[in-house]
Amino acid sequence: MSSTAPAYSLAASLGFVVASGGAVLAGVKAPAIMLLAFIPMWMIAVAYGELNKAEPDCGTTFTWAARAFGSVAGWLGGWGIIAADVIVMANLAQVAGSYGFTFVGTITQDGDITALSSDTLWSTVAGVAWIVIMTGICYLGVEVSARLQYALLGIELVVLVLFSVVALTRVYSGNGVDGSLTPSLSWLWPGGLDFGTVVAPAMLTAIFIYWGWDTAVSLNEETANPKKTPGRSAIISTLLLLVTYALVSVAAIAFAGVGTDGIGLGVESNAADVFSAIAPTLFGNSFWGQAAVALLAFSILTSASASTQTTILPTARTALSMAAFKAIPTRFARIHPKFLTPTWATIGMGVASIAFYVLFTVISPNLLTALIGSVGLMIAFYYGLTGFACVWFYRRTLFSSVRNFVMRGLVPLAGGGILAVAFVYGLIQFAQPDWLQDADGNNVEFFGIGMVAVVGVGAILVGVVLMIVWWIVSPDYFVGRTLGRAQAVLVLEGVDEGHTFGLPDSGREPTVISPDLSNLPTGRIAIDETTGIEYRRSKSRKGDPTV
Repeated sequence: MSSTAPAYSLAASLGFVVASGGAVLAGVKAPAIMLLAFIPMWMIAVAYGELNKAEPDCGTTFTWAARAFGSVAGWLGGWGIIAADVIVMANLAQVAGSYGFTFVGTITQDGDITALSSDTLWSTVAGVAWIVIMTGICYLGVEVSARLQYALLGIELVVLVLFSVVALTRVYSGNGVDGSLTPSLSWLWPGGLDFGTVVAPAMLTAIFIYWGWDTAVSLNEETANPKKTPGRSAIISTLLLLVTYALVSVAAIAFAGVGTDGIGLGVESNAADVFSAIAPTLFGNSFWGQAAVALLAFSILTSASASTQTTILPTARTALSMAAFKAIPTRFARIHPKFLTPTWATIGMGVASIAFYVLFTVISPNLLTALIGSVGLMIAFYYGLTGFACVWFYRRTLFSSVRNFVMRGLVPLAGGGILAVAFVYGLIQFAQPDWLQDADGNNVEFFGIGMVAVVGVGAILVGVVLMIVWWIVSPDYFVGRTLGRAQAVLVLEGVDEGHTFGLPDSGREPTVISPDLSNLPTGRIAIDETTGIEYRRSKSRKGDPTV
């Protein structure tokens, strides 16, 4: 939950679901988009849970995709995680830096400090400072990070509930503003929205809002009961996020409306931060109103900083896993002897994030607004790959029970398929030169292609180049010497559990059966020690394993 950063995610993304480029996108149907985005998220969370049961590994998609499809798919899956996290860190840092000044300025009633929130230089300095601080906390250990998250998340959820209750109370009591709307059940149904031009791109943005529920799975090897707890946390957190996002999005739209003037969520300048646009009007200028505004600013500040921290944690561990299997330089697998955290991987994540953030800010601060959709593309890419990997990983046992067919086959396949379709249709829209515009109405594009698509696809292409370079430099991983596709471990039927396998020349009957069943005694059965599936020689093709 904390990794997803509900307050920050809604502040930075809800406006882009409602409208884009000054034109209404999903409008009042934004809550329906939240519900639609939840469906593939839950499906992929199921896939994460099932794959984690078979192989708890902090590399998650990297490891599982490599087991299912081979080294190239695994490497690109790992890169997808790293690239998405580095990209989003720039946006997180920008929000954290800006809200830091907003919070301090509100508390001290100093307009000069508040004004620094819109100053590019100082907000960038503050954002870099946040990255440094959170990288340091992640370096000090998971326990320190976890204790901090409890407090930050608690504040965040309390403030979001307060915001929603006040907004809905004012609407239903008739004390709304011009443009306020009475909530309707139709807001929860996407009827009338075009899939290609509205639903797909809006879903990619909403998917970004849900992103982060998989952090505990990335820390599975540091978790009590690693085969169950992380998978359960992934599924439970998506359900809690659904309730949170549906409540807040309905409340925000009901109070502010989706108009293109005032505090309406259709106003382009309001899209980048809906809470800053709504809060002063919602809470008023009284002492308690100012306190509520300050508390909301503080919750978004802590939300962004918490997400900064929990973005570094899983990325460092993905890099650690890739390094352990020699998919990237092995120095990234080093562990601190006292803090038990990845050293090079954690610091490297912080440095890479700062470099990317500063680079994009120097080129143009407007590029930072392109990052939300770009991250949505990256998320759809590696989450979808995980869904497909789950189906292929368990392909031999899908029909062994109804439960396996649904939870390991149907649900992950549907989740991967939905994300693949959303990726394609969303990319088409993001590539439009006028999809994203700056404050002056100019298109944010690169040679006629929208920057959202350029950043998203460009990140994947950079990964392809880096993969090829590392393949040339160190081919061990890519030729299957360190991490290969999953192979069934077959044992001879009748061997007691806990039996110690003898060496082939030990004078005892070999109990480990080769994958081609060449050493399976006539008339005997081999059993997959993990799944329990039975194998015997094929009568039609001697030596071919047959279930």
